Amino acid sequence: MRKYFLLLGMCVGVMAGVRAQEARPMSSVEIDSLVERTLRAFDVPGIAVCVIKDGKVVHSKGYGVRSLDTKLPVDENTLFGIASNSKAFTTAALGMLVDEGKLRWDDKVRKYIPEFKLYDPYVTEEFTIRDLLCHRSGLGLGAGDLMFFPDSSDFTIPDIIHNLQFLKPVTSFRSAYAYDNNLYIVAGEVVARVSGMSWEDFIEKRIMAPLGMTLSAASYDRLHDSSDVIDGHAPVDGTVRVIARSRSKVDHAAGGIYSCISDLSKWVELHLDSGKYGPDSTQLFSRAVWHERWAPQTILRVNGPGVYNTHFAAYALGFVVNDVHGYKQASHTGGLEGMVTAITMIPDLRLGIIVLTNQQEGLAFQAIINQIKDGYFGITGTDRVTEYAASHERQLEKAKHLTDSIWREVAAFQTQSTVGRRGAAGGGGGRRGAEGAAGPRINMAPYLGTYRDKWFGEIVISVKNGKPWFDSKRSPKLTGEMLPYKGNSFIVKWRDRSMDADAYVIFCLDERGIASGIRMRPISPQTDFSYDFQDLDLQREK
Repeated sequence: MRKYFLLLGMCVGVMAGVRAQEARPMSSVEIDSLVERTLRAFDVPGIAVCVIKDGKVVHSKGYGVRSLDTKLPVDENTLFGIASNSKAFTTAALGMLVDEGKLRWDDKVRKYIPEFKLYDPYVTEEFTIRDLLCHRSGLGLGAGDLMFFPDSSDFTIPDIIHNLQFLKPVTSFRSAYAYDNNLYIVAGEVVARVSGMSWEDFIEKRIMAPLGMTLSAASYDRLHDSSDVIDGHAPVDGTVRVIARSRSKVDHAAGGIYSCISDLSKWVELHLDSGKYGPDSTQLFSRAVWHERWAPQTILRVNGPGVYNTHFAAYALGFVVNDVHGYKQASHTGGLEGMVTAITMIPDLRLGIIVLTNQQEGLAFQAIINQIKDGYFGITGTDRVTEYAASHERQLEKAKHLTDSIWREVAAFQTQSTVGRRGAAGGGGGRRGAEGAAGPRINMAPYLGTYRDKWFGEIVISVKNGKPWFDSKRSPKLTGEMLPYKGNSFIVKWRDRSMDADAYVIFCLDERGIASGIRMRPISPQTDFSYDFQDLDLQREK
């Protein structure tokens, strides 16, 4: 899952040079120009944009192409993975069960999932349905996401529920915000056990069908027609390319839905009308549930007023809520491999904005949303595309400067060394054996073997074709060459270069100089937080 879940749309840019006047919403022609500029500025192949105002769709259009391979155009019915915008569907499902008297927000999770267990026994017993939904568990950012991300793993939902007990908290319970996907997977299991149908069936039959979201599905594999679906794209070695589609089976309640702007406009209208839909204003969920899902739950830090004079922000139940230019805003973002999306609603203005993209650059959708909002706020003199593109370049340059310096050090060492399974005569411990004409010889013997983490399972360090190699047994995409770095550390360069998640592999040595364990962390600050290598505690198997 991409880090763009956390963007609040309020921390980029300053108010200098901005003038507030009467509202002057952008015309469709102006939105066309805005999106075309965004496609070019952020190298995004395809985008779909929808604007809903006062109960009517005032703009709904696709731009660019679904895939750089097919070159077919994006339209209002083109399907995208909406990723974490699926979370609001999960909270809506739970709200409907609350309306039916089948559960309460503050029921304990163990009432419905007796095997649910966290690291701290007290937290296990006190954990509520509400706690599953508002990112205050005490676990770290993205803790345990490697069980489903990247999508090659074989973990099941029962596996994830069982393994939560091994994830150590980084803060006390309910004291701090840290985005969590696995607890939404648990919330989806609550929906299934209480309703008697799978989360996927509930979403499609109880939410999508009544709203007339006929093209959408709870996951890619459940689409009735996949002829108009985007491919995901990401920069690979400096060039944006089509990448493999995420096909995870377990994270649907956290981020699995596929939809399009023509369907999502109905979802947004539902929320802008307090849970009502259709010509007879049928109530899908009660006004009380609507209020509860937009009520602040976990406080978020606001680093200055930003572009919209924002003072307060919180995570609600499947939405971020904050003040923008004097209005309450409810929004969320989401990302899968190769695609990021955003939904923003300002209920006092009866305004909704949906932006779906097929490239994993969040500032692209942020530029579009904020430029459209500027028109409704009467803010003039802004150019969000130029502003955010410059910010994007600064972020990339900073990350590149760091990673380039690391790779230069790696390359310098590579030119002097060779790899061996054994060291010099008598040499068990120590990193290097005898030096020869080719420079120091890397003695891999102290590091080779199988290591296990309690929640992630086994990884194997071996030598393949003369190269140190890392393999995860349960997540096959996590495979790649390990390059010697400093001391007892290596850098693993993943074979799938679209992942952009190369990581340090740091060996802990015992008194004999033999590796007893491994710690890991990403090398780039741009790495998606769902690569939570830092949460692994890999111990050598005896």
